[in-house]
This record gives sequence, C-alpha cells and structure tokens, in this order.
Amino acid sequence: QVHLVESGGGLVQAGGSLRLSCAASGSIFRINAMDWYRQAPGKQRELVATITSSGSTSYADSVKGRFTISRDNAKNTVYLQMNSLKPEDTAVYYCNVKAVTVRTPLNEYDYWGQGTQVTVSS
Repeated sequence: QVHLVESGGGLVQAGGSLRLSCAASGSIFRINAMDWYRQAPGKQRELVATITSSGSTSYADSVKGRFTISRDNAKNTVYLQMNSLKPEDTAVYYCNVKAVTVRTPLNEYDYWGQGTQVTVSS
C-alpha cells in the first residue's frame, strides 16, 4: 500500500505563489509518473501537470508558464510550484502517483492524496 500526504495549500492573493508537496510512503518498489490534479466546485477533476520517472514534464494549457512540477526521487516526493496565481486556480489540488509496490511488483496502481485547498483571492 502507498500513502500520500499533501501539504502547502492555503489562501493567497492573485499574483502570489504557493508550493505544494506530496510525499509518498509505504511498501514502494518503484514510482513511475507523478501528477497533480485539481477540482474546482461544480467542475470535473482536471489534470494540471505530470512528471515521468525520467523527469519529462507536461502541463495543462491553463497553467503553462506559471506552474512547475518537480520530483525528488530519493524522498518519493512531488512538488508543484505555482506562481502568478489567478482566482480561477482556486480548487482542491490532489496528487496522484502511479506506483509499483513490493507486494505486487508486476502491477502498477494509482494512488491519490487527500487533497489540499488552494484559494486565490482577487
């Protein structure tokens, strides 16, 4: 089993910055891709950013140039640096990792964090 703990959300004014962290723990054999999603009230959950095990990144068009995803493989942690925040970035942010555990070394599973609220005031 893999347990994810997120931190770093909060309230910030438009134009400000926040850095989210998501640390994975448990019987991890390998972590492949790590993602950040977000869900605003009344909207579907959307993919914000992805980083592969080799460090390749991709972003939603709405956050390109403002958000940066990174990872520390030694700490099994993924980060999301969010700059130039806008009110429309307000949402609950979730991390997702695709991991292989020691108990199931042939299978990759999705694991989700509990979510962290990001609120951007205008």
